[in-house]
Amino acid sequence: MRREELRDLLETRQVAMYFVAVCLAAVVAAVLSGTESLEPAISPALALMLFVTFLQVPLASLREAFRNGRFFGALLAVNFAAMPILVMILVQFAPPEPLVRLGILIVLLCPCIDYVVTFSHLGRADARLLLAATPVLLVVQMLLLPLWLTLFLGSQAADLMQMRPFVHAFLWLIAIPLAFAVLCQMWAARSAAGTRVAETLGLLPVPATALVLFIVIAAVVPQLGPAVATVLAVAPLYIAFAAMAPLVGWGVARLVRLDAPASRAVAFSAATRNSLVVLPLALAVPGAIPLLPAVIVTQTLVELVASLIYIRLMPLLGNK
Repeated sequence: MRREELRDLLETRQVAMYFVAVCLAAVVAAVLSGTESLEPAISPALALMLFVTFLQVPLASLREAFRNGRFFGALLAVNFAAMPILVMILVQFAPPEPLVRLGILIVLLCPCIDYVVTFSHLGRADARLLLAATPVLLVVQMLLLPLWLTLFLGSQAADLMQMRPFVHAFLWLIAIPLAFAVLCQMWAARSAAGTRVAETLGLLPVPATALVLFIVIAAVVPQLGPAVATVLAVAPLYIAFAAMAPLVGWGVARLVRLDAPASRAVAFSAATRNSLVVLPLALAVPGAIPLLPAVIVTQTLVELVASLIYIRLMPLLGNK
């Protein structure tokens, strides 16, 4: 099978691969003991996933996304103004425990930058624009998240979260993978060997994301037992978010007169959150286990199911 055919096959089957990874990880965690020891592997797997994701963002496309001021403005407004307002409303119905609310805020305030591109493409959105904006979305959310947490939690945020995990995440999950992706693109532009390496690495985004899902679920599931009641309490909030967020994103996008594919991209971005990337931040919180991982992984599972619905319904938006 040629490289192009393999890449097309992976992209076509990736949703199924993600669900297989989640189900397989849950089974492995249930059958084998000690899978929680995989937790230290989460960050390296994330770094790999983000590197190969960034590698798919041509520098020319990144410049194009910046030039598309209406799309970029709508994307930032939805994710960093409208979504925080929606989250502020929903979190009022969350359990009062500070750790639980911290987990909800961490995961719902951060827009997804990985498989959202896949789902938006399948939902007939302009995934190209969304892919080009992913590095900026990741940088902005890491800069704003401490401010949002302080605003929503007050002094509790300072007690629960320290800046060190954010600096560590920015360095190892953003700066270094993005720098390597840029260097790899520059090498590919100047060398046939670099082109072959870049094309081979281009096959990895889907397997890397499936690997992250597997490691996260396998590491977290054994620790969820004492947090079942919390999972049942936060799941309805995530379902409500999944129902309302894409409508808010679509509404803002249409308000600034984006075309239907670009509006769908904004809606997908509003609806999907960065649970995989923020999990290491949550695990760095003292006393995080089991509540914080349970709260964040619950959102991941709700979102994966919701994304299958989005894929079916989003193409209907804007069609006359």
